[in-house]
Amino acid sequence: MADIVDDIRPEPLASALSERYLAYALSTITQRALPDARDGLKPVHRRILYGMLRLRLDPGSAPKKSAKVVGDVMGTFHPHGDQAIYDALVRLAQDFAVRYPLIDGQGNFGNVDGDNPAAMRYTEARLTALAQALLEGLDEDAADFRATYDGAEREPVVLPAAFPNLLANGSSGIAVGMATSIPPHNLGELCSAVIALIENPNTRDATLLNYVKGPDFPTGGVIVNGPASIAEAYRTGRGSFRLRANWKKEEGARGVYQIVVDQIPYGVQKSKLIERMAELLDQKKLPLLEDVQDESAEDIRIVLAPKSRTVDAALLMEQLFRQSDLEVRVPLNMNVLDSGLIPRVMSLKEVLIAFVNHRRDVLERRSRHRLEKIAARLEVLEGYLAVYLNLDKVIKIIRTKDEPKPELMKAFRLTENQAEAILNMRLRALRKLEEMEIRHEHEMLTRERKELKKLLGSGKLKDEKLISEMRAIQEKFGGKRKDDKLGQRRTQFSIMPDIAEEVAAIENYVEREPITVVCSEKGWLRSFKGHQEPGDAIKYREGDRERFWLHAETTDKLMILSTDGRFFTLECAKLPGGRGNGEAIRTFIDLPPEADLVAMFVHVPGRKLLLAATSGHGFVTSEDEAVAMTRGGKRVLNVGERAKAQACAFVDGESVAVIGENRKLLIFPLAEVPEMARGRGVILQRYKDGGLLDVTTFHWKEGLKDENNRLFEPSELKDWKGQRAQAGRLVPRGWAKSGRFA
Repeated sequence: MADIVDDIRPEPLASALSERYLAYALSTITQRALPDARDGLKPVHRRILYGMLRLRLDPGSAPKKSAKVVGDVMGTFHPHGDQAIYDALVRLAQDFAVRYPLIDGQGNFGNVDGDNPAAMRYTEARLTALAQALLEGLDEDAADFRATYDGAEREPVVLPAAFPNLLANGSSGIAVGMATSIPPHNLGELCSAVIALIENPNTRDATLLNYVKGPDFPTGGVIVNGPASIAEAYRTGRGSFRLRANWKKEEGARGVYQIVVDQIPYGVQKSKLIERMAELLDQKKLPLLEDVQDESAEDIRIVLAPKSRTVDAALLMEQLFRQSDLEVRVPLNMNVLDSGLIPRVMSLKEVLIAFVNHRRDVLERRSRHRLEKIAARLEVLEGYLAVYLNLDKVIKIIRTKDEPKPELMKAFRLTENQAEAILNMRLRALRKLEEMEIRHEHEMLTRERKELKKLLGSGKLKDEKLISEMRAIQEKFGGKRKDDKLGQRRTQFSIMPDIAEEVAAIENYVEREPITVVCSEKGWLRSFKGHQEPGDAIKYREGDRERFWLHAETTDKLMILSTDGRFFTLECAKLPGGRGNGEAIRTFIDLPPEADLVAMFVHVPGRKLLLAATSGHGFVTSEDEAVAMTRGGKRVLNVGERAKAQACAFVDGESVAVIGENRKLLIFPLAEVPEMARGRGVILQRYKDGGLLDVTTFHWKEGLKDENNRLFEPSELKDWKGQRAQAGRLVPRGWAKSGRFA
């Protein structure tokens, strides 16, 4: 017996871990999470469908237990656990989860409420006609096969896929360092786009949107994105769709009405949706809604009762869209495996081109396979015809010779296949009628071979064949027929209401009143009714004093900039009242202990802000982009390690004035400062020591005011005009001691 040698080698832990994690990551990306661009399937789905094909579970056969399918797939192709396989099988059968179910499920396969399906031993399954279209051609060498995990069997690398399943049914998955999210689309529209692309490969992305309007979800709903955002999402392969529930108003007696929701957004569980709305009602966050009831049977029917008949239905729904899952954002990230190997984000056109190229490859492979079959059959038929005129001699050789095959081959110049076919011929085939049938079959096959060779040699004929195949799919499954409920578009489109109008409509139910917002030096926030002026009537804690004093209205939003470069937004209607000393601002926002407040102001839509840090860096940003309604705020200004946000000025003028702690003033054109959504910006003023003190914008012709409101005329400031990033000069004589601007 040979000695056992331990193969133990020292290896750095980091190297061993990185090598093994890389192998795991690649396996997750290519074998689990990302779909193939050609057939739109992940390996588990492909193996389920192929396993069911082997079990002959076609649409016309009787369904078999799901447990049998799962067991066969797990034992032969997919050794990753029966529950994972069954979950994938169930999803392929759920008509509310996939737009075009590939499995016809019998039994409890779950529902839109979120109830779990029955165990696999209780349910049965078989393929649908669409799944059959995905598999059609596998027995005609339409796709490559590879060995299964144990090498005992073979499985297809990709399915022939007679329709663009990737977009038709969509896909989602999270790999290592990447993810995919593709919503389902309408098959009829996809077929039209594919036909247009075959007819003209140079078809532009915008032209394809004349056919593919947008996603088509199995649960319907209404997409409220604008055409421009939809076009950009499909052009880049990344974006999102704003999907709302479909609702209608049912009138009752004496002006009383109710709202009925008959389609909910894709992926939303109805039971959790209603539970959330009931929770909002209990918390009194839906002042316009009286009650919500679920009257659903086979169809969705959620009934919403308003507080009174005077409540505007559209306004009530806007509140619900904002606060519940009656509106969701569906992401689009078309990150797929190109040719089954390379993960990359594709545009709509690239995905369709990948499908067309795959179908062209399938057409060529099936044609060549058919040519081989025809050649083999013609060889046999020619052998039959060669011996039909000498049947007596053939019979004599067979009766008298111990080895008739070589004698037949020698006597009639036959190939081995022809001789074998003659020896296997039945006696009834020797009649005259059979000879006529053989000649007819020979003529038919010869004609078919000629047409196939012509097809393989002509790109135009291939395109015509592909178009005819797509039109056949479109006619059968694309909603062309009135009785084809599966193919009819379910998701509709609507114009997105203007956000400003939407916010105003919702906030109309907050009583509009003037208020005064006061924030102390130590961050205690409160509001008083009416517009009050600063005075001794307002008391502060011992050692504290006034810092921000603002006139606002209850419908306004309060914006706050902190020294770490983050913006926070609070609703003025929800600010604490003026009793006592108010509440600490950190109870409303997640402000780090080391951070402080820089600016506080009332939000004005459309306004521009000039932000600056102590390092002298700054840029212009849109105030609308800085709005952040979460506790964590939104980081807009990247300040670096040793710097902090120092100033926030409203853009009003064509000139910028910057002053440093060294009391040097610099004036330059606003055009030299870029507009950015976020970042560090550019250098506004350079310093050898110290940093930026204040910044402002102004109209050159109107002059510049310091903190004491002293006006400096343009003639007094001309020596301070320069270019961005200069050091500047000491402030003019008479400038405020604080150094700041008005």
